[in-house]
Amino acid sequence: MSENRKRFVIDTSVLLYDKKSIHSFPGNDVILPLQVIDEIDKFKERPGVVGEAARYVNRFLDEMRKYGRLDEGANVPDEYSSDQTIRIKIDEPTSCLPAGLKADRPDNKILAACVSEVSKGGQQPLIVVTKDINLRVKCDALGIPSEDYWKDHLEDDSANYSGSKEVAISQKEMDSFFENGFLEVEDDSILPNQFVVLKSESGSGLAIHRNCRLEALKHKPGDAMSNFVSKNKEQKFAVEALLRTDIELVTLTGLAGSGKTYVALMAGLDGLQEGRYSRIVISRSIQPVGRDLGYLPGDVDEKMAPWLAPIMDNFRTMMGDKDFTYFHIMMDKGELEVAPLSFIRGRTFNDSYVIVDEAQNATIHELKTIITRVGKNSKVVLLGDTDQIDTPYIDRLSNGLSIVIHKFKDRIEAAHVSLNKGQRSNIATVASSIL
Repeated sequence: MSENRKRFVIDTSVLLYDKKSIHSFPGNDVILPLQVIDEIDKFKERPGVVGEAARYVNRFLDEMRKYGRLDEGANVPDEYSSDQTIRIKIDEPTSCLPAGLKADRPDNKILAACVSEVSKGGQQPLIVVTKDINLRVKCDALGIPSEDYWKDHLEDDSANYSGSKEVAISQKEMDSFFENGFLEVEDDSILPNQFVVLKSESGSGLAIHRNCRLEALKHKPGDAMSNFVSKNKEQKFAVEALLRTDIELVTLTGLAGSGKTYVALMAGLDGLQEGRYSRIVISRSIQPVGRDLGYLPGDVDEKMAPWLAPIMDNFRTMMGDKDFTYFHIMMDKGELEVAPLSFIRGRTFNDSYVIVDEAQNATIHELKTIITRVGKNSKVVLLGDTDQIDTPYIDRLSNGLSIVIHKFKDRIEAAHVSLNKGQRSNIATVASSIL
């Protein structure tokens, strides 16, 4: 047995976050308290990636019974993970815990199993892996090593990609850029579809990096955006990315009131009126509010109404649609569709402009589900503020939006723009920065 071998106690939050996490500890022993198995079972009928993860773990454990007794530790086949075992630990009496920890709490039952496991001794260190911050705090209080599930975490620097940069050029190069509409470059530090602010002695210019060329921003809007005036260079970058048909994935981040939803929706309406798309699909995660969709009254559209309020507000602003008549006409004609993230699986969106609002509240697994649903002649736009995350188990470095931005930043199919200037009002911008 390896001297570096460890025992990892995996919490329910990890298994539901990433169904493949159960295979992510090669060369070590995975322990699942019985309480975790009971909790997983409660989620197996849930729609979306959470229910899918619960069903996957249940089926995998059932398959593992062929390779040994789970109470003794079964060897995981190499096709899943090399040199790993999985063991289910029966609940231990919570009498081993301090009096302040109530016996009926699921987390405390898991802690009791950990304390029991530690008391048996052995050379292998025991580590609790959980996305539940409170459980990690309790582990520290009991002297039990614990950590987050790090598979999808970014390094801090990786989460700071803005999608644009400044480049100093000569006056001769600047003249050539304005004369020809492009400038040939060989600079590996400029990523595909990265926006560039060109600086010379006499002034500046805006460009996008495509195929070793800095191309002038040139995509002009149709009638739907004819009256739209970009308030800053970042909005100009966003319009360019949103209107280009050769960019299939656009991510927009920024503080509240920076115009993310407004410019994305305007570009979608422009594409709809110009015939580039047949419909606009609006989606968002409904998990962060702490209530499942099924508990709300009405059909899917009515259930989603509280989450669609920002979209409807933008319709009112753009078109003077005070009673949302145009909004409902588009819904009735099938030109505008609401598709909750939990119910995306199995669908295909062809000729569609897909907006995922508040994408920072989705996990990478949820965003993977919707991005892989996008079909021919379609574009997906992810919007969010990575400094305003409501989902308990993810943060600025592990939310799906940050990970998508990082993993797609060097892909020719994608572009990112960070909108850091508020446009809602002066007081809203000041409040975002000082409160």
